Amino acid sequence: MNFPNQISIWITFQISIIFLIGIPFTLFLWSIKKRNKVVNKLLSIYWKISILFFISLLLLVGEYNYGLLVTNISTLLMTISVWFWHDINDELKEYDFSCSIITTTKVWRWSLTFISLNFLIQSLKNISCFSLINSPACEIWLQPSSNLYRVIKSLFNFLFGANFSQPIAKFLGLFSLLVYVLGLIQWSIIKFPKNGRNSCFSESGRN
Repeated sequence: MNFPNQISIWITFQISIIFLIGIPFTLFLWSIKKRNKVVNKLLSIYWKISILFFISLLLLVGEYNYGLLVTNISTLLMTISVWFWHDINDELKEYDFSCSIITTTKVWRWSLTFISLNFLIQSLKNISCFSLINSPACEIWLQPSSNLYRVIKSLFNFLFGANFSQPIAKFLGLFSLLVYVLGLIQWSIIKFPKNGRNSCFSESGRN
C-alpha cells in the first residue's frame, strides 16, 4: 500500500471518529440541556444503532477478517438511522434557521452522509480487506484499532487485574454482534411492521 493511500485512510478514520462519535455526543448533551425532544429522540436512536460501530472496533482489535466489512455496514446503518423517521423529519422541518441546535443537527446529518460515503469509497479501494484484514496490505486499517486495544488493555488490567487479549476482543465482538443481529431481527419482525417509519416521537415536547 503506497504512502498517499495510507495517509488518506488515516485521515478518513480521524474525520469519521469526529462525525460518528464526537459531534453526535455533543449534540446529545446539547439536546438534554435544551430539553429538545426531537433531537434527543434522533440521537437516542442513533446511539442504539451505533453500537454496531463499537462492536466492529472490537472485531478489528481481534483482527477478525470481516471486521472492516462490519465497520462499513455500521456506518451505513448509522447514516440511514438519522434520515429514516418520517415524524422526526417532519418535526425538524418546522424549525427555522435561527434555532441553532436544529440547524447544527441538519448540517451534521448531511456531513455524516458524506463522511460515511467517503469511508465506503475509501474501503472499496482496498476491497480485499473486507475479507482478509490480516494481510500486509490491510495493516493500515488495523492501526486505529491497535491504539484502542492498548487503551482497553490498560483499563481491563486496572479494573479486573486480568489481561485483555486479542482473542478475548474477537470473542466479545462476535458475541456482541450475534446479540445485535438478533435484536435487529426482532425489531424488523415485531416493531417495524407495527410502527413503520414512525419513531413514536411526541410533538408535545417540542422546544
